[in-house]
Amino acid sequence: MKESVLITGVGVISAAGGNLAESLDSLADGRRNAGQVTLFQTPLDRPVFEVAQIPDKFLMEGRRTAGLAMCAVDEALRNARLEGVLSALRVGVCMGTTVASQLNDIDFYSTFRREGSAPLTAVERYLDGNLASFIAKRIGANGPKMTVVNACSSGTDAIGVALSWLRGGLCDIAIAGGADELNRVPYCGFNSLGIVSHEMCAPFDRDRRGLNLGEGAGVLILETMNSARRRGITSGLQLTGYGSAADAYHLTAPRPDGAGLKKAIARALDESGIEPSIASGKISFINAHGTATHDNDKVEGRVILELFGKGIKMVSTKGCTGHTLGAAGGIEAVFAAAGLRAGWVPGTTGFKTFDEEIGISPVSGKTAISGAYALSTSLAFGGNNSVIVLRTTD
Repeated sequence: MKESVLITGVGVISAAGGNLAESLDSLADGRRNAGQVTLFQTPLDRPVFEVAQIPDKFLMEGRRTAGLAMCAVDEALRNARLEGVLSALRVGVCMGTTVASQLNDIDFYSTFRREGSAPLTAVERYLDGNLASFIAKRIGANGPKMTVVNACSSGTDAIGVALSWLRGGLCDIAIAGGADELNRVPYCGFNSLGIVSHEMCAPFDRDRRGLNLGEGAGVLILETMNSARRRGITSGLQLTGYGSAADAYHLTAPRPDGAGLKKAIARALDESGIEPSIASGKISFINAHGTATHDNDKVEGRVILELFGKGIKMVSTKGCTGHTLGAAGGIEAVFAAAGLRAGWVPGTTGFKTFDEEIGISPVSGKTAISGAYALSTSLAFGGNNSVIVLRTTD
């Protein structure tokens, strides 16, 4: 028997809100705090989801990703009643990212190319830019540390790695999730691929035109049952399974038959002890990747339809957060946990019109859910597909 792994704390920040309560209000209302880029200069005019404000104590010059991460970590630690006690516990940190404050050296290269020399501040920041190590040092965590850079599945993969640490006895508590900042490189890069929308994104909609980029961080505090009992902590949420599989098909496009995603889902369900034949009756909802790009939504929607049927409740929260890259899996894991606890999921903001080519629609308004389990899925460049399964015991 695998030891039960509890979710004893959550923290989140994005354009939807500076904490979980604000975020849930925005999701419930379908509020979209988006606009033009203000964080850097660009001739492009695609809408983005910027975080309105990072608390002053987490602001760091050139380290916006780290600041976003620390904001979510701080809320999660308070939520788990772990403030000021980490030094006496075995605590690991596993964080997913893509930017990780390490693309902020563009000015260094530009200056060096133009003038032949440049201050080394950006290089030093790059060398000291490991997100997990930064967080562990900042909060005094003394367990294993890992930063996962696996494109847009990074946050989900980090949670899966942390789950394996806890089950393998490497630590008793793990801080896991993802964080990413808006940055000129992915903003221009995604635009050059032709998958950034000029309009507000519309996940799974027939007329979707592409994604909007966003930023933020989402963190889970994962803890073994024994550790929680020693601390006198109870939790009605568990992380029960993780699965990952690669398509090995294309650098940026998902495999049309969704074979990798199917394998990832099957592995996560198996680890959770859920038989595929009864999965559709066990899963209360799926927090889908749902980027609003043509190929992602088509492949993901078809796989969900094939495996779970038309009756499954499916939602994409990217209509209120934008696509936060390496942070997406962490943010969406927090929302999945919150949905299980609250007994409802928000509508898919931006969705209006059923797409016959997909064959299934996401929920379009705040919807009550029942059942013990939820899935959160992530599809990434490089053919990465990652899935986690969460459970409520309340």
